[in-house]
Amino acid sequence: MSSFQQGLSGLNAASKSLEAIGNNVANSGTVGFKQSQVQFSDIYASTLSGSGAAQIGIGTQIARVAQLFSQGNITASNNPLDMAINGDGFFRMSSGGTISYARNGQFELTKEGYIQSASGARLTGYMADANGVIQSGAPTELIINKADLAPKATTKYELKLTLDSRKDALDPLNFNPDDPATFSDSTSASVYDSLGNAHVLRTFYVKTAGGEWSVFATNDGVPIGYNLPTDATNPPIPLGTMDFGTGGVLVGTTPSPLVADMAVTTGAATPFQIAIDYKGTQQFAQTFGINKQLPDGYPAGTLTGFDVANDGSIVGRYTNGQVNVLGQVILSSFANPNGLQNIGDNQWVETAESGVPLTSTPGSSGLGAVQSARIEESNVDLTAELVNMITAQRYYQANAQTIKTQDQIMQTLVNLR
Repeated sequence: MSSFQQGLSGLNAASKSLEAIGNNVANSGTVGFKQSQVQFSDIYASTLSGSGAAQIGIGTQIARVAQLFSQGNITASNNPLDMAINGDGFFRMSSGGTISYARNGQFELTKEGYIQSASGARLTGYMADANGVIQSGAPTELIINKADLAPKATTKYELKLTLDSRKDALDPLNFNPDDPATFSDSTSASVYDSLGNAHVLRTFYVKTAGGEWSVFATNDGVPIGYNLPTDATNPPIPLGTMDFGTGGVLVGTTPSPLVADMAVTTGAATPFQIAIDYKGTQQFAQTFGINKQLPDGYPAGTLTGFDVANDGSIVGRYTNGQVNVLGQVILSSFANPNGLQNIGDNQWVETAESGVPLTSTPGSSGLGAVQSARIEESNVDLTAELVNMITAQRYYQANAQTIKTQDQIMQTLVNLR
């Protein structure tokens, strides 16, 4: 009679194997799906003798249904919110406070700005403050802040020049910003007050001796530090002077740094000071040139789009040309991912067998990197599954043949007279 039990257990095993294969095939196009594999163990009847020399097994049973968390192929997507994990880890999702984990990174924005999956679970991570600094700590549901980027007043102006040492020396007391004959060269740049209003800071360079230059400035055409017209009682006042060595290298400025006081009538903070850094400026026998011109500060900007970096940072792009970190995606990993419970919708939940999650930023603590505008395909090998299907079918047929043969033997015994 054990042959019937063996055959029936074999039929059940082959049937369960076909179910797993069928589920794998059905989900071969499901993003982030991890294929299942039915694992079996043999069954032996217990014996009081303790001897296994003459034992014959009584069939097979399902030991477990394991999921294979191998990496799926990563392909490009047209949706910048699509994300793929290249390596270990799961996206940490929240559904009304219930935490789940997923490998499917097909996300979309809600009208409130939350990043969520097709099932409505929201992606979690760390939010950034107004200055783009990540506020790590307790993970929260990520939300894209679509508010305008506040303006930043200019406080520093990096300016690297090449001054023409062949220019004739001029009397700085004769300087007039409206008369090009009274200065050697000039340059201008847009700077911003605390409300984001643009102003033109123009700097003028007057060669006074072999290696000495006076620096004057105007704010929107108005001289800084004095008024026009100038005379003996109201001489032009430079921001300071630059001194060069015999090799043409800038020795230093007096004072250091040179500071332009920008008085404004826009309602912004006034005056606001701009420190001008002339590091790297040189004096050679060649035409005046600007090698670097980089004032900080910017006007207000509107969010036009965002990208996700490999470390999970969500970087917003604004109409003022600035970028600002809005938040950071986090990932979780488990000591035993096969202990996770699959709840459907491409999600798993933590169990006692999986262990507690290790949650950190992508690329740290052994976690994989996040790739934006990418999706991770199912790790199902369709060709292998079709071969496995044929093999499972043969198992089923073979076990059915075992039952058929045993039935024929039993029929022979019944027919004995």
